[in-house]
Amino acid sequence: MSKQRLIIFDTTLRDGEQSPGASMTQAEKIRIAKMLEKMRVDVIEAGFPIASPGDFESVKAIAGIIKESTICGLARALDADIERAAEALKGANSGRIHTFIATSPIHMQNKLRMTPDQVVEQAVYAVKKARNYTDNVEFSCEDAGRSEFEFLCRVIEAAIAAGATTINIPDTVGYQIPHVFGDMVGRLIQTIPNADKAVFSVHCHNDLGLAVGNSLAAVMQGARQVECTINGLGERAGNASLEEIVMAIRTRHDVFSVETQIDTTQIVPTSRLVSSVTGFPVQPNKAIVGANAFAHESGIHQDGVLKHRETYEIMRAQDVGWSDNKIVLGKHSGRNAFRTRLQDLGIELKTEEEINAAFSRFKDLADRKHEIFDEDLQMLILESRSAQEQAAYELVSSRVCSETGEAPVATVTLKVHGVEQKAEALGGGPVDAVYKAIEAITHEEASLQLYSVNAITSGTDSQGEVTVRLEQAGRLVHGHGADTDIVIASAKAYVDALNKLASSQQRAHPQHSGV
Repeated sequence: MSKQRLIIFDTTLRDGEQSPGASMTQAEKIRIAKMLEKMRVDVIEAGFPIASPGDFESVKAIAGIIKESTICGLARALDADIERAAEALKGANSGRIHTFIATSPIHMQNKLRMTPDQVVEQAVYAVKKARNYTDNVEFSCEDAGRSEFEFLCRVIEAAIAAGATTINIPDTVGYQIPHVFGDMVGRLIQTIPNADKAVFSVHCHNDLGLAVGNSLAAVMQGARQVECTINGLGERAGNASLEEIVMAIRTRHDVFSVETQIDTTQIVPTSRLVSSVTGFPVQPNKAIVGANAFAHESGIHQDGVLKHRETYEIMRAQDVGWSDNKIVLGKHSGRNAFRTRLQDLGIELKTEEEINAAFSRFKDLADRKHEIFDEDLQMLILESRSAQEQAAYELVSSRVCSETGEAPVATVTLKVHGVEQKAEALGGGPVDAVYKAIEAITHEEASLQLYSVNAITSGTDSQGEVTVRLEQAGRLVHGHGADTDIVIASAKAYVDALNKLASSQQRAHPQHSGV
């Protein structure tokens, strides 16, 4: 018996970006969108067009570039939102407008200040308006997880009658538990008279750590679209993780009557790209894409795997893309090999200036690091583009003296709007000294909220990737930098974050909570 298709709807570029400090540039969003297309994701929610001019332009650009995946834009049940989404999606080969309105009593009373009748009326109006622009319309009942069942039936039936082709049941605040949520979705499909006219979808948040479990429970009960993100990125505790959903369906094909079209070998490369772009490291014990996901420490486990892999492995590392992370380049590699490998990684450098700048950085890295890995190249390109796009501050040089029993002293030279400035500072450690010297030059009053270091690859000459989170007047930004010298990597990350703070571009979110 042939299995039904489970539609994979990726919202990394929309809900994922709503993680504090995870805002992405247009170029970064396009890179991720191309990787999602390569992975054969069915629907890519590219953004919230009315949120900001930058978000509009990003959705518009992605809609014009991506041909194989459907491109979706989010819109509240408002005229301006829907019109803006339609405009952004005009150039899409396949476009979808995703409109939503809250349906839970707490949201209707306290946020919308609307009666249930008014909510139904607005939902119908929004779907009909969206249908004026496309026949691919998704309607979401925001906070469905805390909505009254009878009212959900009423609003969904009306939305389908108005022309919605996909109905999304979000657990917006991560309130549900699997068997209850699955039963609810199943009851909705069975109860609503015109349920057969639409695909039912779920969008689960991870506040109780149950987003994947809730999503899979809903699939068991008839949901045929799952909304998820790479690495489980998203507001608060995040969204259901795409890689976990896909591999659960694939691994337990004996349980699930559905299948996806995802090219699973692209999961790990895409995970690493999203991690490097957002500055959100993947925890080592993360399922599927974590560094320890296929590591075996126990002697008993090691012995079993050596004798027969399936004794302790339920899937092959190669099937999710781990085998692709091989040494690819060295100091003697030429421009053509460099360019070809970047293309293999889904990275396109459009101008000779970009190629020259990236190749120069590559050669510099190769002089300091014998073996260049794919992860090194991803970070190298990220840094190269950051340097071109964010020019308020530029790290020129850093010198640190640190010895036992003495306070470290750092001397830092920055270009501030093209003019070199130098400062010296003492610190509790070398990184602290560097950061105080940078602060003495920039005079930015920002609070350091997070500092983390991860080795990009293995070996003592590995690049260290440093991620920092800065807060200034309620605004959060991430900065990241990489270098074989961890202190320099720390300086790069701090400067990167300061550049983002100095930028006038700030993404606003008109919704207070993600769908």
